Amino acid sequence: MKYGIAIFPSKKIQDEANSYRKRYDPHYALIPPHITMKEAFEAEEEEIESKIIPELRKIAKETDPFSFGVYKVSSFSPVTNTIYLKIDPSEEIFALNEKLHSGILHEEKDYAFVPHITIAQKLSDEEFFDVFGSLSMLKFDLHDDVDRFQLLYQLENGAWSVYETFRLGQE
Repeated sequence: MKYGIAIFPSKKIQDEANSYRKRYDPHYALIPPHITMKEAFEAEEEEIESKIIPELRKIAKETDPFSFGVYKVSSFSPVTNTIYLKIDPSEEIFALNEKLHSGILHEEKDYAFVPHITIAQKLSDEEFFDVFGSLSMLKFDLHDDVDRFQLLYQLENGAWSVYETFRLGQE
């Protein structure tokens, strides 16, 4: 089964992201706005229960809650026509990402970690330049506190659901 690890921001930030996602993101109905902390990976449920969940509990316990800000949009162009709310990089979010890619969770990353919340993807070139041009002129002043992350699993229809929530700084 496919699993992933994400942080779901507050309702305020999700509402802001969804105001764009409903028009520009074909994955809108499959998963709420989120920060991907670990890309989708394959695992058996036995491995999830016996190895991965205990490791995630340990990581959560050793990680203090932290905050982040969103001030603008950015894109992954020219690699993909993806537009996102750019998470202001912090030591804490990068440290958590590193922990989620070490030890028994180690696997090579396809891309360098760029904390973000996708708001548009799979756009044609013309659509991308038009949408990115208008969104890049907007200024955001969003702030959020992170006190948990979620282990997700993918359903047969492609949607993602929470398997377990891990609270930071707690057992």
